[in-house]
Amino acid sequence: MKPAAIRLGDLAVGYLYSLADAVDHLGHASRPLLEHYGFDAARLAEPRARLSIPRYMHLGHAAIVLTGEPALGLLMGRFAYLHRLGLAGIVAGQAPTVREAARTLIRFEALYASNYRGRSSLLEDSSGAWLRFHSIGPYNAYNRFVVDTVLAAWLQQLGALAHTPLTAEALQLEFVAPDYAERYPLEFGCPPVFAADFNGIRLDQQALNLRNPMHCPGTWHELLQLCEQALQGLSRPQSMRDRVIQLLGPRLHGREPDMDAIARQLQLPAWTLRRRLAEEGTRFSTIVNETRRDLAVAYVRDTELSFGEIAYLLGFASAEAFQRAFKRWLKRPPGEMRRLLRQSGNASESMK
Repeated sequence: MKPAAIRLGDLAVGYLYSLADAVDHLGHASRPLLEHYGFDAARLAEPRARLSIPRYMHLGHAAIVLTGEPALGLLMGRFAYLHRLGLAGIVAGQAPTVREAARTLIRFEALYASNYRGRSSLLEDSSGAWLRFHSIGPYNAYNRFVVDTVLAAWLQQLGALAHTPLTAEALQLEFVAPDYAERYPLEFGCPPVFAADFNGIRLDQQALNLRNPMHCPGTWHELLQLCEQALQGLSRPQSMRDRVIQLLGPRLHGREPDMDAIARQLQLPAWTLRRRLAEEGTRFSTIVNETRRDLAVAYVRDTELSFGEIAYLLGFASAEAFQRAFKRWLKRPPGEMRRLLRQSGNASESMK
């Protein structure tokens, strides 16, 4: 059985404008870099154009090597503008307050970014709110800058909305302190906590209540309706199998996924989930095995993760266990497949 084409996720190409601005700011030419990865002016001008997350990670790493700036993601945050996020960003830019803009960015995130690993969230309480970016660990030189970019961009975008620079009340990062750790207080206005339980910035009530002087109520509500319609267009009815697959990714990390936990997320008794899957001609264990296989192919093909890191992401006890399973699925070890894909150029094409 041929593995399905599972997408690790994608982003609106508007993210590349911030990368290009940061590269140009550092005195290097961004245009040849973008064109090398297939993003010329025509491609960037396509409506709703996207780029895969693996390709974005490779492009970002290439930009870091080109500029010699390991904190490029933090610098990119300074050049993050809401309108570059498409319709969702335009709507957020018309929000009456920083709070409503943050809610809008989170609610309509699927319109400008998707990732099977999870979604961003806004957790509000009586004294403020956490804007949290989902985990993309294990972290390496290719993906750490993505977290830097997203968190720095949120602070820049929300501050621009209120026409005043914002500082974070707190900053948490899942990865250990990088070599450029001293740069975080300069960008966020507070010391970071590394090796934390989640990635996020915290804003206090004063910051959340800041008003947008450009807010127009009629325009705001009209744009909200357009965004809701676009979001509904993405929310087509799904089979129970597809719903389970969506929930499996974040639960694979470092452990065997549990059907009872998935059933709770679906707000179903476990026996009902088992029956619904049987009606569709499948079982939970089969879905886990197929999802692991398809994601394994995507990770080997589209990323530079080590086999130990892939093993962790897919819930295997060791790299050896993962490699044995991969050879059973694809009739060849992952190292051989990665070499073959690199030689044939299929890996490059798959990340466009």
